[in-house]
Amino acid sequence: MAVPAFPRLGSMLAGATGGVMMMMLGVLLFAVNDTLGKWLVGSYTVGQLLLVRSVAGLCAMAPSIRRAGPYAFLQAPRPGLQLLRVLFSTLESSLFFWALTELPLAEVMTYYMAGPIYVTALSPLLLGERVGWRRWTAVAVGFGGVVLALHPSPGSLSSGAVCALAGSFSYACFLITTRKLAGAPGTVLMTAQLLAALLFGTALVLFQGWTPPGIMDFVLMLFLGIGSLGGNLCVNQSLRIAPASVVVPYQYTLILWGMLFGYLFFGEVIGALTMAGAAVIIGAGLFIFLREQQLRRSAR
Repeated sequence: MAVPAFPRLGSMLAGATGGVMMMMLGVLLFAVNDTLGKWLVGSYTVGQLLLVRSVAGLCAMAPSIRRAGPYAFLQAPRPGLQLLRVLFSTLESSLFFWALTELPLAEVMTYYMAGPIYVTALSPLLLGERVGWRRWTAVAVGFGGVVLALHPSPGSLSSGAVCALAGSFSYACFLITTRKLAGAPGTVLMTAQLLAALLFGTALVLFQGWTPPGIMDFVLMLFLGIGSLGGNLCVNQSLRIAPASVVVPYQYTLILWGMLFGYLFFGEVIGALTMAGAAVIIGAGLFIFLREQQLRRSAR
């Protein structure tokens, strides 16, 4: 009587395959977005990129904002935490662009991929979660990977590296505040995030000035907002149709895309120490994620 199991198995495989494909597409969109950011930040200010990107994102979200209605925003839960979240979001995106002005694309991505490791380290203090010795060991190894990627020396700690490290920590704090706001509507969270970036970008433009872009560059700036939203939609869809344990490890292909695009478009080749550090960070991050999945299954 095993025949009825085959259709169920087929649907599970289809869900897993579709989830992996959506995750890969989302990561590719993020990589293209980051590559465009590095390309544009060589000619335009960070504030200008934030401003145009935010406008594009808000225009794309206009139908969802209208469907949500004003009460969804007026009754948003925990406004203080919402404010803290958008501050971290604006910081991490701004610091990412600033880091790209000095560091190779894949190197900046490597630092940001350490964000989930920071989340685990901060979760006992900020989320009240218990972290066992296995994950603490992985956290220590992950921090070692960050140090290895940084390859500290008297001349290596540039302002770009400082921005990348501060940005990755801000990204971790953004993930933690997002987790604490898990019950809030996604439209409210994303709209607040874009509005904060819009205000900060406007303030920077008033201070730094505005460089009139050509038509093509302006289109690419608009894609920074559309591509980011598209990447988030793909990742969210992948998590809806497939188990997180199947699709989340594929997010680390972002570093591979960063290496490829950095070489093709900017002639960047990251050093052996940075590559080794990236491998350590990926290994530690995967171990922490899989361990957390195992603990959730055991709790159930």
